[in-house]
Amino acid sequence: MSNEKTQQSHATSDEPQPELSPGFDDGKATPRSGGGITQDSEGETKPNQDDIDHCETAGASKTGKWTTVRRLWNWKPKPARYDPENPPKFTIWLNLLFGFASCFTVSNLYYNQAILNRIADTFDTTFEKASSVATLMQAGYASGLLLICPLGDILPRRPFILALVAFTATLWLTLCLTTSLPLFTTISFLTGATTVTPQLLLPLVGDLAPPHRRASALAIVVSGLSLGLLVARLLSGVLAAHTADWRNIYWFGLGVQWLVVALLYVWMPDYPSKNPLLGSTSNNGVGGMIGWRAYVGLLAGIGRLLVTEPLLFQAAVVAFLLSAVFTSYWTTLSFLLASPPFEYGSDVVGLFGLIGVVVIVAAPVYSRLVIDKVVPLVSALMGLTVELVGVVVGTFLGSFHVAGPVVQAITIDLGSQFTQIGNRAAIYGIQPLARNRVNTAYMIAAFAGQLTGTAVGNRLYAQGGWVYSGSCSIAFIAFALIVCLARGPRETGWIGWSGGWAIRRDDLPVETNQQPDSEMAGKATVRATEGAPLAQEPR
Repeated sequence: MSNEKTQQSHATSDEPQPELSPGFDDGKATPRSGGGITQDSEGETKPNQDDIDHCETAGASKTGKWTTVRRLWNWKPKPARYDPENPPKFTIWLNLLFGFASCFTVSNLYYNQAILNRIADTFDTTFEKASSVATLMQAGYASGLLLICPLGDILPRRPFILALVAFTATLWLTLCLTTSLPLFTTISFLTGATTVTPQLLLPLVGDLAPPHRRASALAIVVSGLSLGLLVARLLSGVLAAHTADWRNIYWFGLGVQWLVVALLYVWMPDYPSKNPLLGSTSNNGVGGMIGWRAYVGLLAGIGRLLVTEPLLFQAAVVAFLLSAVFTSYWTTLSFLLASPPFEYGSDVVGLFGLIGVVVIVAAPVYSRLVIDKVVPLVSALMGLTVELVGVVVGTFLGSFHVAGPVVQAITIDLGSQFTQIGNRAAIYGIQPLARNRVNTAYMIAAFAGQLTGTAVGNRLYAQGGWVYSGSCSIAFIAFALIVCLARGPRETGWIGWSGGWAIRRDDLPVETNQQPDSEMAGKATVRATEGAPLAQEPR
């Protein structure tokens, strides 16, 4: 019996046998030495161990490549490593870096606005269709505010922000190269959605800056945000006018975005996730999956915050009204200056955008001297009062003298900075673990105000000219003042002034002659307020 089996075995081995070769795609076996198909005791065929080992080695090789990429991505330079026993200091350099990143990421949204006519010529289309590029990019930004920004409350901020900027920069290359208008508009929408880095950095600054320095720290990032709008339009117009290809501004945007990635990669500390248990995320990267229930809960939490937090609701209403005033002015200004008695060209109209540069750049200074020292409501009332006076002067003087719109431009910028910085400093103290959702709710209200101001301003200007649109802005500011006065700075309810009328902040550190004790008091204030030792006081 054993001889028969031996003979069968030899006979089988003398016949050519097909052998497995991983990766074949023609349905035929490819001979390979050292492998083959074996039969078990029941006559079933199975690959031999050499083939199994080969497949496992190939899989391990692919896994090893991804592991290498992941290690490089998660590797952090020494300045960016987080030590809970010695949290990284929130220095003025880091604050300025966040302002720089905000400036040159938000610029993505505005490069196209000054060159829409050139875009129309290149793609051989009408100006109306070319203007959809700007519209879709703004629509994408609104989508990103709602759908992406709340994730900052779950994901670790460093890898999340780096991934967003790198992803945007990678997509941006398509805008530099494509000759298809539908593809150009589609990528514009997608890059607009992922250009929300400033709205992730602002809540992070709210986390890191101590309460008595929060306004001035936020002012640096807000100034970068405001400068991004002016810088984008200015550079775009200059490069388009003095170079042969309007895409040069897009190549500039590509390079500066990768510069932001490099700077943040080296210097941005790896702060831990604030709510790691809300989703199945990893503290080492963005590779974890967010559960749908957790994500839907995040989005639902935005609306819940608006109806349960009186301070946030108050600030959101004021943001809506001020944004409407801002966009109404800048939308109708070009109509005013192009009409009699001015009849200015587009170059002169464009120079009006530079009027507010001094106000924007000086924001950290007056924030440190004034806004940091008073309760946020007082800062908002000061800004609204200045803006109201300027809009009244601009509305009734602007129809016949250019000084009117100049005064209005200065006071709108100054008033908005005072009010917005103060309100942001206030709302970031509401729920430290939900600051990104708080910021999202605030920004959605502001964005809705921008759309409203554009539509209402244009309609009223068409009906009654500059005075009509300006009068509506006066009414908006007056209503914002009423909203602010309806609720005091220490009121915990929806209406009232309980808690006192004092204008000085209650959380300012006590000044002592011993500097070390003062520093420790500041650090203790940060930890007590934020609930976790994320950062030390700026120096």
